[in-house]
Amino acid sequence: MGKGAGRGKFKGKPTGRRHFSTPEELAAGTSGRSRGFKREEKEEEEELEDDDSEEDLGDQLSNEESAEMKKKGTEGIIEIENPNLAKSKNIKAKDANIERPAELSRREREEIEKQRAHERYLKLQEQGKTEQARKDLERLAIIRQQRVEAAKKREEEKVAKEAKKAEARK
Repeated sequence: MGKGAGRGKFKGKPTGRRHFSTPEELAAGTSGRSRGFKREEKEEEEELEDDDSEEDLGDQLSNEESAEMKKKGTEGIIEIENPNLAKSKNIKAKDANIERPAELSRREREEIEKQRAHERYLKLQEQGKTEQARKDLERLAIIRQQRVEAAKKREEEKVAKEAKKAEARK
């Protein structure tokens, strides 16, 4: 049989073969597996820090030079503000200016203006100063007048009925 025999559908890459340590290898400490990835990282960081401490003076000078060199083309000469560039909305707490009100987006401003206009309209409507309120008040006056007239008519009919009954009894 070949290399891929008995491994199923996923054969894997030659670099990705798994190696399982036997209990004897684990006990002897001769396992092919490295002991702790984090330990190796810490050792590498310590080596880098040792190298960095020696080069700190040189780095301070080179940082200023690299800041100037990073700008390519006309970026160093002309500063361009790209309106399509998405600006980060995350602001650090120390950079936040509490006195200045937060800048609202166009949609938020429009939404707030719309709410204020609606509240103003409702207030005017309660006072009866809008066209719609005037029409409503006219309709209400007409309806009240009709109800008063209907009530008078009912009273008159009631009085007339009672008078007929009184005549019929006599």
